[in-house]
Amino acid sequence: MNASHGLNTLVPLAATELDTNKVTPGLLGFVIFAAIAVGLWLLMKNMGKQMKKIDFTEEPAVRQPDDAPAAPSANAPEPPRP
Repeated sequence: MNASHGLNTLVPLAATELDTNKVTPGLLGFVIFAAIAVGLWLLMKNMGKQMKKIDFTEEPAVRQPDDAPAAPSANAPEPPRP
């Protein structure tokens, strides 16, 4: 018994004009595509929930007053001596 015998029993009798050289994804391809689509939808829904949890408000940065003298840097060159 060969593999094509099992396929002939699944093909309806009205579909005798099927092109045997034509390759289609069939039911398995549709099921896999649908599973990927549902998985993507679930991931996007979960990502939306996670993004809503994030607090995007920034706190103002702490600034030093401008009139305070700046501390000398350790790498700054010394002023020239007369």
